[in-house]
Amino acid sequence: MSGGLLGEARGIYFATRKTHDQLFNTWLMRPLAAFTVALVAKTSATPNQLTLVSLVVFAVGSSLLAACPTFGSSLVAVAILELSYLFDCADGMLARHKKVASQVGHLFDFFTDETKATMLAAALGIRLWRTGGFGLDGAHWETGHPGFLLGGLACVAVLGSATSLTNFVRRPEVCGKETPVEAHYEAASAPTGVRKILGIPMMFLQFLNHYPSHIYLFAALGRLDLFLWIYLVNNALYLGRGWLGLFLRFGRS
Repeated sequence: MSGGLLGEARGIYFATRKTHDQLFNTWLMRPLAAFTVALVAKTSATPNQLTLVSLVVFAVGSSLLAACPTFGSSLVAVAILELSYLFDCADGMLARHKKVASQVGHLFDFFTDETKATMLAAALGIRLWRTGGFGLDGAHWETGHPGFLLGGLACVAVLGSATSLTNFVRRPEVCGKETPVEAHYEAASAPTGVRKILGIPMMFLQFLNHYPSHIYLFAALGRLDLFLWIYLVNNALYLGRGWLGLFLRFGRS
């Protein structure tokens, strides 16, 4: 039985994975998600239900992160966040496995992902306000320093603005083309040559913004303060780059 289930999970993994994905996903989360899909596919559970499970589990993890500012609780909270991400990977894989992938399902998944990102930013701001840590200026901020609350609030505002920007530029009226359902689930082919070299900085920034790949490292080192500032700056850079493009496009006479 176990061999059959593992074989089925292996087949699901190769049939539903992305061709160009984060290494963290390729070697850890996608295989675990494939095993989850092999179990869930035998039930009446839907991809959208897995998306909701991911959201609820994330809310539990982020709440623990804010409510219990101890080193041990941060590790437990991050483990719960990673469990949420496991379901986040599984929902799209289940949709592809059952051949029920849809644009609406992708949009719902994107909406919940951005909701989780803002919850994480808010939880980190509250936690660091309660624990203290290194501030954006590099100095140590004591417990109760308002800078962490302001930093968390700024990160929430930047994430909300970045989400609105992304939704705007992806609209067919703006980008000039309809996005097929498959494009929501399949990564673009890997660049080659000069484009690949020039894309290394952007790949590094994308890695930094992909919190499931490394937030556990910051938690293990007790440096969630550094993670908050990196997350804030990286999303602010994305927002600034997007607005620059809009100014260049819509600001011309």
